[in-house]
Amino acid sequence: MQTVNWNISGMHCDGCSARLQKVISGKDGVQSATVSYAEKQASMEYDSAIISQEQLQDTIEKAGFEITFS
Repeated sequence: MQTVNWNISGMHCDGCSARLQKVISGKDGVQSATVSYAEKQASMEYDSAIISQEQLQDTIEKAGFEITFS
């Protein structure tokens, strides 16, 4: 299992974080996902043999959010 923590922009409320967490958690290969509106972060544990970081990033962007690297 791999773990990644990303800063997320575009969340405006707890509902946004809950929706994004549900979307990420529903992807094959994702063991767990936690999205925090307060911290503007997403933490994901995933099987890299099933899903890649690029696919996770694409999932987040298609849901209407952005990963920010600072």
